[in-house]
Amino acid sequence: MTVRPTVPPTPDVLVVGAGLAGLPVALELLRRGARVTVVDRDAPGRGASHVAAGMLAPVTEAEPDDPDHLALGLAALARWPAYAAALGAAAGAPVTLRGHGALVVARDRDEAELIGRFADVCARFGLDVERLLPSAARRLEPALAPTLRGAVAVPGEQAADPRAVVAALADAVRAAGGELRTGTAVARLLVRDGATEGVALADGTELRAGHVVLAAGAWSGTLPGVPDAARVPVRPVKGQLLLLRDPAGPGLVERVLRFGGAGSETGRYLVPRDDGRYVLGATTEERGHDRTVTAWGVHDLLRDGAELVPGLLDLQLHETIAGLRPTTPDGLPAIGPAAGVDRLWWATGHHRNGVLFASLTGVLLADALVPPPLPASADAPAGAPPAAAPTDPPAPDTAALRALVDPRRPALRPRESARAR
Repeated sequence: MTVRPTVPPTPDVLVVGAGLAGLPVALELLRRGARVTVVDRDAPGRGASHVAAGMLAPVTEAEPDDPDHLALGLAALARWPAYAAALGAAAGAPVTLRGHGALVVARDRDEAELIGRFADVCARFGLDVERLLPSAARRLEPALAPTLRGAVAVPGEQAADPRAVVAALADAVRAAGGELRTGTAVARLLVRDGATEGVALADGTELRAGHVVLAAGAWSGTLPGVPDAARVPVRPVKGQLLLLRDPAGPGLVERVLRFGGAGSETGRYLVPRDDGRYVLGATTEERGHDRTVTAWGVHDLLRDGAELVPGLLDLQLHETIAGLRPTTPDGLPAIGPAAGVDRLWWATGHHRNGVLFASLTGVLLADALVPPPLPASADAPAGAPPAAAPTDPPAPDTAALRALVDPRRPALRPRESARAR
């Protein structure tokens, strides 16, 4: 008897990238009954997700008078508590959030003026913030320097540990029946007759799929084989940060501290973890794909951080790391269908908000992809039920939000293409 080799099933969706963009997409599609494979050249979350500080900060991370960023960020934050609960249940381990809020603080007169304007704008938009005298801020966080010039409290903001979130997402994807193929470099996209067919791997293997989602962070826009008309202009923006550790455990500060200008690319932050670690970040550098940690970066971060919290200099330098923020020209992510290529999708360009937007990325892309019937694989199980979630996050207005992040929006299209249209 001749034994035929087993042919691996063809996935409905192939996701390129196993970080905080690709894994939420995979999990949401699995919940809706799709067969999903995720490929990545590294272990899950080893790109920008590994370096992220984890702030869930739609107010302090974005300019509050930018309505598009603010709407997207507030919708993402509203989903996070239920999203974390559902993700923890699916992964079999809790996903915790730090809900102590944030303080935007001023170290000198110039920064005091900046945070005053920040508070005024927040008030005009009806955002929940409170001006604090230096003495009141130091009562909340006694480790702050006595030279503090003022503060604004943002009680609604939270934080998560991105590495723990990635681990939970990977476990949940596997538990829901998804396939994770790590250590697998994608060499190029396969396109035929105006539609994607899959990807070719570095070893020459071709993976076929009904749809392909490009969620490879700062490398998404450089993948060979993507037609020029479909490309999203994603550039890497380097960020160096430090992970400090207090051997005595947590408690030096409880809240996320923002300084140097809320919503500013030059702003700094200190993010506490539950285990006595503190993330001090981050630089903003246009250095291409360079990820080296420099003495200059370490020096500047420690100098600025110690000016705000002198006790930081007593902590252990636990880790120095640099990552690449995937950034589009208008700073908003690109989540949705590619221009001019059928069955090709984007989930990239999250810039400084990859953790925050993780709660939205999957549902925004899935709502665009799933309503048209997925192409049925010949070997796909009929009626496969979606993975259950104990509490679904609140449903956002996905139509309005998808318009903000549509990869075909004018801000992302080449000028030549715009003139041709």
